[in-house]
Amino acid sequence: MKTPKTDFVEILRTLARHGVDFIVVGGVAAAMQGATIVTFDLDLVHSRTPQNVERLLKALEALEARYRTPGAENLKPSRSLLESEGRQLLTTRAGHLDLPGVIGSNRGYDELLPLSLEQEVAGTKVRVLGLEAVIETKQEAGGEKDRAMLPILRRTLEEKKRREK
Repeated sequence: MKTPKTDFVEILRTLARHGVDFIVVGGVAAAMQGATIVTFDLDLVHSRTPQNVERLLKALEALEARYRTPGAENLKPSRSLLESEGRQLLTTRAGHLDLPGVIGSNRGYDELLPLSLEQEVAGTKVRVLGLEAVIETKQEAGGEKDRAMLPILRRTLEEKKRREK
């Protein structure tokens, strides 16, 4: 599959239409809450229950998802990998999609759910990780890209809190 156009809204709508339980995390979650960052993939943590993974597989089939790792470009996502804690790096007809089973210090869907909020995106309601939790998980991950993003995220959080007063 050649590099697709980026249409994260289409991915979110497709997942919602299939009833998939997921939380938007990472850069897109931060941008949805006002952070001025650019990201080229959509990161989602999904519930890894068998029923939800089944719905996720159907949504990924509709999105024509394939792995984007070298040598695996023709492989479709599998149930066993989607039920794992590992990171699934996919490409779809609507853009790149990363599905980490856990983020930060081993936090999965159930641990992140209370730290998320509901937001509407182009008429579709989705769960989004709160900005404070995005910052925490980026700190916990400690990667170079994560550390580089932290000053922007902290400043966005400060501005958001100031506006809410």
